[in-house]
Amino acid sequence: MGVKGLQSFMERSCPGACVTVNLKEMARKHADKTQQGFTIPANTYSPTLVVDGMACLRHWYSCKDWVCGGQWKEYMEVLKRWVEAFTSAGIRLVFFFDGVVEEQKREEWVKRRHRVNGEISRLFHHLKAHGEQPGRELFCLPSGLASFTRFALRLLGQEVFCSVREADYEIASYARQHKSMGILGQDSDYIIYDRLPPYFSVAKLKIHSLTTVLYNQQRLCQTVGLDVNQLPLLACLLGNDVVSVEKMQHIRNNAISTYRINNPASHSGAPQGQMVLAVSHFVSSLWRREEEDAGLILHSLNLSAPLRELLQRGISSYILPGQEALQQGDSALSSASASAFEKHVSPEILKACREKHVAADGFMVYSIVCEGVIECSNTLEDAEDTELLPQAIVYKPCRQRIYGLVLLHGHDGCSDDPPAIREWFVYPGNPLQEPDMVHPVSISLPGDQPSLDLLWFGTGPDVSALRLMSFFSIFDCQEFSELHGAIEDSLLAALCLVTYIALQVQTLSQEDVDAYLSQAVCLTLKSSQELKNIKLPVLCSRALQLGSLFVRGLGHLLGANYASGCPLPSAALMPWQCFDGRLFHSKYLLAHSSAENTVLLENDSTCLSVFLRLREKLTETCMKQGKVLQSRPKPPEQSHQTTSGPRYRERHTGQSSGSGKNWKERGETAGSQQHGGGWREQGEMTGGQQHGGGWREQGEMTGGQQHGGGWREQGKMTGGQQHGGGWREQGEMTGGQQHGGGWRDQGKMTGGQQHRGGWREQGEMTGERQEYGNREGLWERGGYRGGGYRGRQHFHSNSHAYADFQDEGPYDTSRHPKQSRGGSNGSRGRYQLAPRWSHPPTSGT
Repeated sequence: MGVKGLQSFMERSCPGACVTVNLKEMARKHADKTQQGFTIPANTYSPTLVVDGMACLRHWYSCKDWVCGGQWKEYMEVLKRWVEAFTSAGIRLVFFFDGVVEEQKREEWVKRRHRVNGEISRLFHHLKAHGEQPGRELFCLPSGLASFTRFALRLLGQEVFCSVREADYEIASYARQHKSMGILGQDSDYIIYDRLPPYFSVAKLKIHSLTTVLYNQQRLCQTVGLDVNQLPLLACLLGNDVVSVEKMQHIRNNAISTYRINNPASHSGAPQGQMVLAVSHFVSSLWRREEEDAGLILHSLNLSAPLRELLQRGISSYILPGQEALQQGDSALSSASASAFEKHVSPEILKACREKHVAADGFMVYSIVCEGVIECSNTLEDAEDTELLPQAIVYKPCRQRIYGLVLLHGHDGCSDDPPAIREWFVYPGNPLQEPDMVHPVSISLPGDQPSLDLLWFGTGPDVSALRLMSFFSIFDCQEFSELHGAIEDSLLAALCLVTYIALQVQTLSQEDVDAYLSQAVCLTLKSSQELKNIKLPVLCSRALQLGSLFVRGLGHLLGANYASGCPLPSAALMPWQCFDGRLFHSKYLLAHSSAENTVLLENDSTCLSVFLRLREKLTETCMKQGKVLQSRPKPPEQSHQTTSGPRYRERHTGQSSGSGKNWKERGETAGSQQHGGGWREQGEMTGGQQHGGGWREQGEMTGGQQHGGGWREQGKMTGGQQHGGGWREQGEMTGGQQHGGGWRDQGKMTGGQQHRGGWREQGEMTGERQEYGNREGLWERGGYRGGGYRGRQHFHSNSHAYADFQDEGPYDTSRHPKQSRGGSNGSRGRYQLAPRWSHPPTSGT
């Protein structure tokens, strides 16, 4: 955010403060100056531009499609061209990305997350009304863009750093220390720091000519009548990431009143411009009144002790190493505290964690070991969807095992349980008032759990095999270790991830799996231009969510890979290797239109063979754990209707999806109580009751009854009956009957019949072998490493392959979204984790 209104004030009301410059020319002048002023080699101070990576993301992602999960191959090419524009001009780039969210800025982080949630809600309302991507006014970054951009830039040979505190502070420190030619970003905080190199705007950057706008700090000071050392107080009183706008509202109100009395002719100016001038005059008066006594200046504001302390922290956040804070004796922000988990890992692990994190060569592990906090920003998830789990819940068991692998092995005889990890994950219904406390869970391996030191620093074939087994155990896919070397690592990663999703998400269908796997197989055949040219007759909100779910899963693959000692190359886990949003969406529409596998795989026999091998392995793994995939095609013409027909929960349970309110998951999807319209999970699904329209699970899914329109599971999923329009599972999923418009599985998911509008699959996957065409031996015949089909001729599917709709070409995204019909559905009580734990979490997690 930077300083509220300051940058716009400079652009509109500060003559001469915004200067158009040519970065090529500035680089040449900078190089001449440094070579004249220093006797050390010139390349030590070559023209270096320090880039605020987080500020650039919205400008880098210029791909036309942004809602389907990301056009990652196209994005990589955009980044490559952007970097080449600077390097060809002789400018060295150094990138910084946020590596942590400082607790003093948590409040502002939460506000932003809620604001983006509102934008995502409007996005889905538009999508379901029109079946198309909205205009850029509702633009949202694809999930995981910041994390994967770090790796992309490293692959392009760039120097990338990940911060251990607020990134803008480290950017300012680096630029000042290394006498860089400037900072490229979009954060008015860079105007506040003292004695920094020039600050350039990335929003004003024209990449082809390398021209942009320079913000001149001295001109700002001349306009507002302040010295540079007074700017930090001005920034805090106006409002920034540390001191929220609301905290100092009374001071600004008094300042603007005084200013308007003393300057009646200025009332016609822009309100925010008046505010900056009014607060500047107020700050100047404090200095004159107290004769620059640092201690008295803050005390003269008549603030409460907590607000005065907050203001001091805000001021100190602008004090770089070697500079003095406003208030003598008050230290600047303290350095990173000693790890709360240091006794659970060795000093070598701590050192390696930090080094990898700073070099942007790690993921998740540093935050576990050195911070004890994990964050995840907004994801494209429909808060009104009553079928799909939020990604935070889907991947929670995976994260718990990563935490367990990192922390539970003990160190130097330590037997104490590590503290819970604090998770700040954004998902529908989570008010973000406090973090979820999530405990580590051991992974399931034969023998003793491996030491993290052994996994990270050990050598030899046995250690390599142990790394692979540890990695796959996190996702319940231990048997996939035998596939390592038989198929490309990127396909192995995709297979592992889709299998995990299928095990966790009960509503994932065979069509969804086919869409995931077919796009991963076909992706290697396509250029970024071919992917960009894919025509999508309609956009389906469910497919968008599944796309984002997959990309978020790639981040968890990365975290598990680093925790396990990197058994797979991190490059194989990047989205441009195994996912494209438009390609996935096209495969989703095909799969749910009952297209033949040959059409799904674009008439390429080698692709089809690989796809069938992957699907067979996934099906076998799921069946071993009691999960049988079902065919549930969803016609695309129904996917963007906002009011027609009952939602999933109503269709299959007879219960209104609006019967609950917002919810929060606590522990291990484990019991709950209602809080102010929301609900929180506690315990181990061990007890609870319905409160205020919500519902509670009773007795580890072992008993319960229906309350107030909700429903309760009876008898460890072994029996039950229909209550109040809901439904109950009968006989460990081995039998049942249809109740009140819902449906029940008969005969261990092996057969069934249609009941009053419901439907049952006959044979349940028993026809799969016929589709395979007796392909049991395909897996063993001719191991696949990618070279076998990349050069093969392939055919693009025709537009008529989509059943029941026709290609309408590009949509006009300029029209305004229609008003969403119907109320918002806040019910989140629908979420259940698949009852398939191979090793139940410990109680109380």
